[in-house]
Amino acid sequence: MIDQALLLLKTELVAYLASKGDNAANVIVDNIGLSETVSGSSLPDNIIITLVNIEEESTLKNQAAVQRSPSGLAQYENQPINLNLYILITCNYFSDNYMLALKRLSMVIRFLQSKSNFSAANTINGDPTETEMSEELNFNLELFTLSFEQINYLWGSLGGRQAPFVMYKLRLVTLTEHVIVREAPLIEEIETNLSTIFK
Repeated sequence: MIDQALLLLKTELVAYLASKGDNAANVIVDNIGLSETVSGSSLPDNIIITLVNIEEESTLKNQAAVQRSPSGLAQYENQPINLNLYILITCNYFSDNYMLALKRLSMVIRFLQSKSNFSAANTINGDPTETEMSEELNFNLELFTLSFEQINYLWGSLGGRQAPFVMYKLRLVTLTEHVIVREAPLIEEIETNLSTIFK
């Protein structure tokens, strides 16, 4: 589901840039931390979407663990894990292309200002060979502002020089395996004998 969320974001961003006449912009999902390594030779001159952190959404941990099955039994499942993903979008252009990096970064921010909710239902048709979108996929993006100290730590941990970037908090991605832990009959009535208590 994490991969589907990032690929959906990529597909929508590519379509938006093309609609604005920027067909040359290339958007990839990759690790910007590899930018200055041998493995990062394909990263320059791209808009790169990178997952930099995963956080559990603690406010949704108290969901019901019991569902009623069609057969009338109570089915117990472990609660789904609801995740917030911290997404770094980097315009990885240098030297003479720095102004192009700033222009495309502005376009990314404008796109995510105009559309912050994404789902399999409201997306354009992307490349079906990349991945099939789950019908349950539905998330929002909100701008996440870092302090100068956090920016320093972030790019230090990524091991590279800072490039024009923006960070977004993607919420929520729900992961569950839908494994039934156990089944039990439903409690449909409770018998009490109050008359013996008040005698």
